[in-house]
Amino acid sequence: MSLLPVAEAQARLFALADRLPAEDVPVTACAGRWLARDILAQRAQPWADLSAMDGYAVRAAEAPGTWRVTMNSSAGGTPPPPLAPGEACRIFTGAPLPEGADAILIQENATRDGDSLTANADPLPPGRHVRPAASDFAQGAPLLKAGSRLGPTQIALAVLGGHGCLPVGQRPKVALLSTGDELVPPGAPTPPGALPSSNAPMLAAMLAALPCDVIDLGIVADDLDAMVAALDRARQADIIVSTGGASVGDHDMVRPAFAQAGGTLDFWKIAMRPGKPLMAGRLGNALFLGLPGNPVSAFVTGTLFLLPLVRHMAGASTPLPSLHEARLASPLPATGDRDDYLRAFRSEGGIVSVTSQDSAATAAMALADCLIRRPAGSPPAAIGDMVQILPLP
Repeated sequence: MSLLPVAEAQARLFALADRLPAEDVPVTACAGRWLARDILAQRAQPWADLSAMDGYAVRAAEAPGTWRVTMNSSAGGTPPPPLAPGEACRIFTGAPLPEGADAILIQENATRDGDSLTANADPLPPGRHVRPAASDFAQGAPLLKAGSRLGPTQIALAVLGGHGCLPVGQRPKVALLSTGDELVPPGAPTPPGALPSSNAPMLAAMLAALPCDVIDLGIVADDLDAMVAALDRARQADIIVSTGGASVGDHDMVRPAFAQAGGTLDFWKIAMRPGKPLMAGRLGNALFLGLPGNPVSAFVTGTLFLLPLVRHMAGASTPLPSLHEARLASPLPATGDRDDYLRAFRSEGGIVSVTSQDSAATAAMALADCLIRRPAGSPPAAIGDMVQILPLP
């Protein structure tokens, strides 16, 4: 099986995975979720012509002049009656204007003596300090499109549009399997030959910012029957993720176990460094991702494949991470026949590649706040050259 370009592998992964059904969720629980359908405004905002300042609602054509204050208007109060010529309405921020008023004389520019009101500044054009009805949005206007991620401002917009619940994509269930006889649980003693299992905690931390439910099924030995049994336990998830054992060594049991469990392989081996031995397919109703075991490789492939897959299944319209242009502050060598994803960090002088790019160099990886994408066959890059970067959260 030939090496698959990264973009083609991502497209094939999305083609394998259907978006999950929508569910109606209270707005207070929608943060970070993706809209499943377009939503429209169920009310206008503002609902009427409202005052933007404390002061007096008047007819602008009568300014400068003297008015008689005959009524009051406050936010949440009873709307005032129509304003007759020569009358003014004491008004507060957010309150509706009486019919006939078209400007606000702010209290700093007003002099009042009993019910008598005069302006001590001019001019006062129509519309001054008025928020016109429906100037933000009208009833029935489109508010948010399907696939939009709901952050604080989007939620505020939806609530002001009259929504208390929103249709969002369901939370994918992600099952994590860590494979390897050498692995021990985090914090356990590590005798010679043992290795703390770091991939599952790392992937769970990466997924924590996304609307998904993570199930850690623990460590699976390098044994065919044990791996088949683990896959059977995981098949109720929407996404099954294994780390390690996806290569072709004598102890790499993921591919044969996946086949024996009834899985259908779609692709294996990606033209990228690190992360070449990534595999993807389906196991029953679940989508399966086999990530490499080295932590750096698992991190990079998780960033480029697992996180976008979760976003896609949860309803994101743009699930792939965005690339940005940045200037190099350190030189880079030419690339080979695979795309390179180099760990790097942003400095005042530009982007600096971390010292070690080894797929097991976690200390260097922990310094990175971005990945530099270098396409296959790229020539050496000098300080000051522009490169593509993928910011890390």
